[in-house]
Amino acid sequence: MASTEQRASAAVRPANDIRICDKCRHIRVKTLVGKLQAAAPGTEIKVGCKSYCGPCQRYAFVFVNGRYVTAATEDEAVEKARKYLKT
Repeated sequence: MASTEQRASAAVRPANDIRICDKCRHIRVKTLVGKLQAAAPGTEIKVGCKSYCGPCQRYAFVFVNGRYVTAATEDEAVEKARKYLKT
């Protein structure tokens, strides 16, 4: 059984599910992880192949809470992804 403190902490910070592809040609993993951590502090960002190879070869993309967000650059992808982050 979870303690009251753990439940209160979970209620304060909803979990975000953020994933990026380490094989995407339009992002740099190190910089993108930093930008996403700044946008969603405390969120674990999962890095690995997402089997999204068609769009991954043409656009920068971020998987955020069940949605694929694509853009021409990683900065644009982060900006578009912000609206899907749980605050």
